[in-house]
Amino acid sequence: MKSFYSVLGAVVLIGWCTLTSASEEGLYLDRKLAFANPKHDNPDLPNVLLIGDSISIGYTAYVRRALEGKADVYRIPTNARNSAYGVEKIDEWLTKGGHQWNVIHFNWGLWDICYRHPESKTQGNRDKVNGTLTETLEGYRANLEKIVARLKETDANLIWCAITPVPEREAGRKQGDDLKYNEVAAETMLSNGIQINDLHSHALSKLPETMIKDGDVHFTEDGYIHLADQVTDEILAAIRK
Repeated sequence: MKSFYSVLGAVVLIGWCTLTSASEEGLYLDRKLAFANPKHDNPDLPNVLLIGDSISIGYTAYVRRALEGKADVYRIPTNARNSAYGVEKIDEWLTKGGHQWNVIHFNWGLWDICYRHPESKTQGNRDKVNGTLTETLEGYRANLEKIVARLKETDANLIWCAITPVPEREAGRKQGDDLKYNEVAAETMLSNGIQINDLHSHALSKLPETMIKDGDVHFTEDGYIHLADQVTDEILAAIRK
């Protein structure tokens, strides 16, 4: 299996715009507005759909703000959870609202690599010692193939977003699984001609200072702004196509 990062060597990442930090109050309000999709579809602007877990929820409002006047940015109305849930819900998410999607930026993985045990008292029943893995590598690959097949039917420009890093002392996830699952995803995306956003490397460039707390996969507000920079660049590159 080729390294995820060697596979990405053929992918050109194009820089475009950079977000700036806002006041603490403004950041909080932006996070609360992640699900505030545009009320009206501007026919003069491309429609962008964001699909992903809580990490994508964290950067959604910042991406929407950065693309104001360039694209109408929507997100699915929930956390995308694991890839099996994505297979179940993808048709509903794509057709809700009747939009024609020009760009779809999508991600699954952090839920897939999570070990859970019903008796664990840790948030989300996470337990990488006694728990059960949510999705195997091969199951993940199969789910992504089904999702990609459905996404390609939209004729949108597709962008796969790599799983962000798993830190040390994460209660339900093992370091290294993020890389293994990213490799499988990269193989699937490149075989389907899909653009890859290496958000894993981008996030690493500012860790650990942008971790919300030790052992947590989530980010501070500055961390989500950092992620949004990269997501915005990738979406603009897709729009230019």
